[in-house]
Amino acid sequence: MVKTQSKTKSKAKDTLTESRKLEHIRICLESEVESSIPTGFDDITLVHNAVPELNLDDVDVRTTFLGYELQAPLMVTAMTGGHQEALPLNKHIAKAVESLGLAMGVGSQRAAVEDASLADSFTVTREHAPTAFLVGNIGAPQLSLGWGVDEAQTAIDMITANALAIHFNAAQEAVQPEGEATFAGVLRSLKQLATKLSTPLIAKETGAGLSQSSAKALMAAGVKALDVAGLGGTSWPKVEVERAKPGDTMKATLGRWFTDWGIPTAVATFEVAYHVKKRIPVIASGGIRTGIDIAKAIAIGADLAGVALPVLSPAVIDAQAVQLFLASLIHGLKAAMFLVGASNLKELAQAPLVITGQTREWLEYRVYQELVEFQADRRIHK
Repeated sequence: MVKTQSKTKSKAKDTLTESRKLEHIRICLESEVESSIPTGFDDITLVHNAVPELNLDDVDVRTTFLGYELQAPLMVTAMTGGHQEALPLNKHIAKAVESLGLAMGVGSQRAAVEDASLADSFTVTREHAPTAFLVGNIGAPQLSLGWGVDEAQTAIDMITANALAIHFNAAQEAVQPEGEATFAGVLRSLKQLATKLSTPLIAKETGAGLSQSSAKALMAAGVKALDVAGLGGTSWPKVEVERAKPGDTMKATLGRWFTDWGIPTAVATFEVAYHVKKRIPVIASGGIRTGIDIAKAIAIGADLAGVALPVLSPAVIDAQAVQLFLASLIHGLKAAMFLVGASNLKELAQAPLVITGQTREWLEYRVYQELVEFQADRRIHK
């Protein structure tokens, strides 16, 4: 049972949450919301193999994630929901994901958990993706504000989710006009959920990246996968700048200050993936824009890549447009694998590469010993 002080207050909160979801969609479609700091993947070069000794058509990109077979290591990560205008977007994405055998995460389900009349903007995903791997979504701040097993199970049941993402959006909450920057006790609450729920939990950042220490704490709390969601893609502080009301100069200023706050995606992927050493899967998201980005992410340790913002525009059109875009990413991944001589994802994870620039500097400061070992394993030199 969702805890509320009164029906009037609850309905006001529902309306506010629903309105915010619509604003987020419109801003992401109409404004420039990406970080000015690059992901770091441009500093990673896969070494070309002029004699790959395989055929492009024979490249196999199938993988298994949390016991579920996917046709490619790609997830459309949490984007939208909680408003009627989100329903067709989620419908189009779900149909494309079902056709291609991929995974999909829905946006925060808070609005629909608080107001069941909004659930159809989420339930539409399972209706049109009956066999796909679907990931539910609730926020870490809600765990510290009293949400527990009942609310989490409501979110899971809403879409018959295969996993539930707990999104960590501290940077966004800190600058959001109505933000709830309440994270005290979240790990304890997360551990309780992991113990009591039968559905696996995924800890997901939202554009500021996960570090080794964060990954360690989340694993100890019982999550079964990590989405690093690093810096370089959508900047939610930047989105909140667009939402700040005229005259609310403090929140707008905070948003501008923290637009580029975080750990670049390539750094977060390497740092977390090397730390967990395949004990649990790692999703690389945050500025993934091409099949080459996906290949690089897997080459430095990710199990899946996640993409969100670029899917939004085709989702406005129809399912075919979404499918075409996602298929192009998969084809790009296959081409990159072919060009390094990797016939499958396991071989791609061992492909030679070169790391330069700020990404190397980050890694030398953050994970020096791991970088030395990685270089020895992969015969990479300065």
